[in-house]
Parts: sequence; C-alpha cells; structure tokens
Amino acid sequence: MVGTILNVAGILIGGIVGMVRKTPMAASTQGLLKLLLGLATVVCGFWLIWCGLEGHTLPRMLLLLVVVVVSMMIGRPLGRLMRLQRASNRLGRYARDRMEAATPGKALPFSDAFNACAIVFCAAPLGTAGALVAGTSNLWAPLAIKAVMDGLATMGFVSLFGRASIVAALPVFAFQGTIALCSRLWLGPWLESHELLSPVLATSGVLMFSVALVILE
Repeated sequence: MVGTILNVAGILIGGIVGMVRKTPMAASTQGLLKLLLGLATVVCGFWLIWCGLEGHTLPRMLLLLVVVVVSMMIGRPLGRLMRLQRASNRLGRYARDRMEAATPGKALPFSDAFNACAIVFCAAPLGTAGALVAGTSNLWAPLAIKAVMDGLATMGFVSLFGRASIVAALPVFAFQGTIALCSRLWLGPWLESHELLSPVLATSGVLMFSVALVILE
C-alpha cells in the first residue's frame, strides 16, 4: 500500500500547491519536468524487466522474454474482445468533454469535475500496472512516478475543477489499493507458486517503457 499512499499524497500536495500558487508553471519548467519523468519511467521500466529476469539462466531468460512477447501479443486482441479499449475510449471522451467545458471562473458541477479527475487518475496504465507490481512484489517505484505525474496534473486541475480534483484522490486510494491488496493476498502467492511472477514483472516493465515513449512523444 506504500505506492498507493504515495500516489494519494502526490495528488493532495499537488492540489494544495495549485491552490496556493496563482501563477502557472513556466513552459521551460514543464518541459524539463516532462523530460525527467519520461527518463525516470524508462529507467523504472528497464529495472522491472531486470527484476523479472535476474537470477535466471540464459535459456530461462530467453523463455521469459518469449512469454512477455506472447503476453503482449495476446493481450491486445483479448482486450478488444473484452471491449476494454472501447470502454477506455468512452471514459476518455467523457473526461475530455468535461475538461473542454471547464474554464477559469466557470465552475462545473462538483460531480462532473470529480468524475473527470477520477477517470484521469484511475484510468492511467501506470495505475493498474503499478498497483499490480506493488501488490505482488512490493515494488512501489512505478506508483511513485505516477504520484509525481498526478501531482503535477492536479496543480493544473484545481484552477478548472477546484477542490473536486483533490477529492478525486479517494477513488485512487480505493481503486489502486484494492488491486494492490488483492494482489498481495491472492494473486501474488498464486503467481509465485506457478513461477509466473518473473514474467509479470518483465511485462510490467515493457508496459512502463511504452508509457515512457508516450511521455517523451
């Protein structure tokens, strides 16, 4: 739960700073922070891959890499069949429409602002993957990086959504905390007993590396 607590703390701190700070962050500072976050995500992704491969013989490493590649290949069509992408796109459009409707000085209904921020914070790939890694392996670095990202986002959200963006930390705690707790109690032991924990870590590292490519454009 350490990673989830850090994520919630990042949102709260970002919201408080955003309410106190009246001038927006300089574009050069935003660009530097974006670069640093992207690089940190790259490093964390490779670190997770190494954690998954470390301690295995070369043939075993190659087998694990094959499992990772096959998992990524199967995951994409499986997600389409389960309509996860369609649901994600629908949530993304909902949040985008609410953000476009919000302007400084024109407050949205609290529920709309709260839902938009909760979607942005919870639907991020690092939220699910990071909570899974934290629960199964007690590695909370991915959620620490997400905490910084969400904190910076909240600094901008408070000018549009007010306190609703800070209260949106509650569903983040519930969503990621539930994943981490279930992974710690049930999924982690099952994966370890079936020798599947290593490929899960390696696959999570590949996903983090993919997120880094998006951050760095």
